[in-house]
Amino acid sequence: MPAAGVNQNMDATTQKRNENYQRHVYEKMPKSTILKNCILAFLIGGAICTVGQGILNIGKNYYNLDTEHAAAFTSIIMIFLGAMLTGIGVYDDIGKVGGAGSIVPITGFSNSIVSPAMEFKREGYILGIGAKMFTIAGPVLVYGIGSSVLVGIIHHLFIK
Repeated sequence: MPAAGVNQNMDATTQKRNENYQRHVYEKMPKSTILKNCILAFLIGGAICTVGQGILNIGKNYYNLDTEHAAAFTSIIMIFLGAMLTGIGVYDDIGKVGGAGSIVPITGFSNSIVSPAMEFKREGYILGIGAKMFTIAGPVLVYGIGSSVLVGIIHHLFIK
């Protein structure tokens, strides 16, 4: 049976080694960029929404669309722009800088449809593009539609 002094010495050595290891890990760990990422997401998302607002204003002012048709016009144009920018490889760069700011607007939805379709186009139209197009957006659509149906049923049953 080892003496009490030996156990204390080993514990002090182990503790010193753990402290050195923790200091080493802290020095090597990348510094947090949460504030910078939040600001960039806000700016990129805001820029995307500003473009959308500009398109909405064009639909209302130049094409004399009512609010509902101008909103549909805006959605169509923004989805097209998101798909086009994904196709030419620009949207990925926007996503690297803007993070969630590029994912949340409707252009992010467009990107989530086009990216897998482009990735799997070598596998053909049916088993590649057709089967893989909704790998990212599919669960969002399923749960979004499912939850909206559930809310609609609850609203119909309890609110008159």
